[in-house]
Amino acid sequence: MRPARAGVVLALLLAACARKEGSRAGGDPLTEARSLLSQRRYDDVLARVGDAADPDSEYLAGRAWAGKAETAPLPVPAPGGPPAAALMKPEEERALSLYEKAVAARPDFADAHVAIAELLTPHAIASAAATGAAAAHAAPRAKAATNPPIAPPDPLVDRVLRSYGSAMQSDLSGTQAAEGLIAFATRVGRLSEADTTYQELVRRHREDPAPLVRYGDFLAGPAGKPEAALAQYAQALIWKPDDTATKLKMADIHLAAAAGYLRDLQYVAAEARLKEARRYTVDPAAPEAARLAELEGRLREVRGR
Repeated sequence: MRPARAGVVLALLLAACARKEGSRAGGDPLTEARSLLSQRRYDDVLARVGDAADPDSEYLAGRAWAGKAETAPLPVPAPGGPPAAALMKPEEERALSLYEKAVAARPDFADAHVAIAELLTPHAIASAAATGAAAAHAAPRAKAATNPPIAPPDPLVDRVLRSYGSAMQSDLSGTQAAEGLIAFATRVGRLSEADTTYQELVRRHREDPAPLVRYGDFLAGPAGKPEAALAQYAQALIWKPDDTATKLKMADIHLAAAAGYLRDLQYVAAEARLKEARRYTVDPAAPEAARLAELEGRLREVRGR
């Protein structure tokens, strides 16, 4: 090897070694901060990001402060004021401020929007509970009024919903924000928002039966719309026709309707529902099969009189 070329190669090797050593000594602050965050070393995270003003650093610093808040004492509520659970700890206020700076600089920062929603969720739930208790206390007086007053929406609840919504719009392929929104909206009784989010999940995953089944479960359960649930379950069976669990859910709905018709002496309608239930009772060992046999026996007994 010529001396000149050998010198160039040696210089490149030395430079590579220097970069490697520099990486060991310093490394990428954000990567190190994320690693420290996963270890719950919150003070080390804050020391690593320092006073950096970029959105990623602010988000990680916010996560660190939110982590520190988990073990911080609850604020002392003022007499007659909101309960302690509705008040924010100083650490949470620091975290919220950092998250807000991150989304102000990067409006499509989905993780930061989710972090805001998750940080505010317990406070919003406490606030909604307090609002609900106040509304229940006022109900006897409002009942006598010609136009009962409508309780104003809770601004903290609205903010959590907006933050989750912003995250959904910023991350069209992810599901974390949608799942969080559904869980929160259902918890605080905002079923319309939960319903809309389920519809969006179904739209985004058109050929996946799982969102259809979950939407059907929501309609059959919290939303109280079992007939609408049947349509979602039927759509899911198009993509997964051998789904016994979903068929039994449909059988359950038809059996419940048939039982109601029997109580109301509407025997023709009850028979039609039992016929539908039999179509979906595909597991003879399932509780639905026993329920079907019971209701069919009751119908035969009534008609035999």
